[in-house]
Amino acid sequence: MSSLLFSPLTLRGLTIPNRAVVPPLCQYSAGEGMANDWHLVQLGRFAVGGFGLVFSEVVSVLRDGRITHGDLGLWNDDQIAPLKRVVDFVRAQGAVPAIQLGHAGRKGSMQRPWEGNGPLGPDQFAKGEVTWDIVSAVAQPIGEGFLTPAALDAAGMARIADAFAAAARRARACGFEAVEVHCAHGYLLHQFLSPLSNTRNDAYGGDLAGRMRFPLDVIRAVRAAWPEDRPVFVRISAVDGLDGGWDMADSLAFAAAMKPLGVDVVDCSSGGIGGSATGSKRVPRGYGFQVPYAAEIRREVAIATMAVGLITGPHQAEAVLSNGEADLVAIGREAMANPNWALMARGVLEPGTTEEVFAPWPPQHGWWMEKRAAVMAALGDPPA
Repeated sequence: MSSLLFSPLTLRGLTIPNRAVVPPLCQYSAGEGMANDWHLVQLGRFAVGGFGLVFSEVVSVLRDGRITHGDLGLWNDDQIAPLKRVVDFVRAQGAVPAIQLGHAGRKGSMQRPWEGNGPLGPDQFAKGEVTWDIVSAVAQPIGEGFLTPAALDAAGMARIADAFAAAARRARACGFEAVEVHCAHGYLLHQFLSPLSNTRNDAYGGDLAGRMRFPLDVIRAVRAAWPEDRPVFVRISAVDGLDGGWDMADSLAFAAAMKPLGVDVVDCSSGGIGGSATGSKRVPRGYGFQVPYAAEIRREVAIATMAVGLITGPHQAEAVLSNGEADLVAIGREAMANPNWALMARGVLEPGTTEEVFAPWPPQHGWWMEKRAAVMAALGDPPA
């Protein structure tokens, strides 16, 4: 019995073996932007676990565009080789390696989340970490006690757009097969989109067209730098979840504007403009709470979408696809809890003999798991 979740999807010249995706999951564990063994294991275990598309965490296009001192980066060529090592392993397991590119804007120069998620302070300074200058649409800090960003001028915006394009070229040199532009969660491009963080009165502010202008410039630059036969994704916060903020009507207009630029998939998240995207109380959380955003954009704009947000079960993920709500399903924290989620989900959705269920597993694991399953079947239910 076949399933939609484990059917292939072709985007331009790229065929993704199944629709189960690991979205960007920030680890804040790099040194000067360099990938290391943590990133190899973090992404490698998802590839081993059967996911069709595995995204890197957000990779900063500029050193001063990082969120924290632990962010990955592709602002220079020295950062290519360590990431290529990760990419090569992911691809060798049969998964498609993808990358998210971003710039933190006013959310830069911050603590790692487990250190407090606030401005850098004495504990970070004691480790030798220092603050850096940050930028945004306007000179408005994200909150009390945070650094005040400089408002970007035209030259600054051009520098950042060029940096996105250069990072995209480096990403291709690493071997990544898909690229995503991060326009969500309160980071720089979202800061331009939202009327709550963009109060400019020039061509890059004001009405919706003005607020979309710089993010669309960046998307255009990335598309031009990325191979024509490989897809471009864009992650958005479909709603700010705050009074007077970005809403679904804005997201529909943004999706419609990016589609003719060559964007292939809209990755639909939410929140983050006023703080942590995961901490918003104004966007009610529940299983699959962001799926309706992906469904509406897919239906109204006729563009492929990726659904994300508390999608935890195989039948839940399959229903998203069978209902026509999205083309890809992202499994984030559930994948961290169970890196073999995709392989196990396939066994649930496509049951068969023990041999058939474990055939898609890497032989280093599948051979053992098949024998274990046979023994457990003979023994009956395991003890609690």
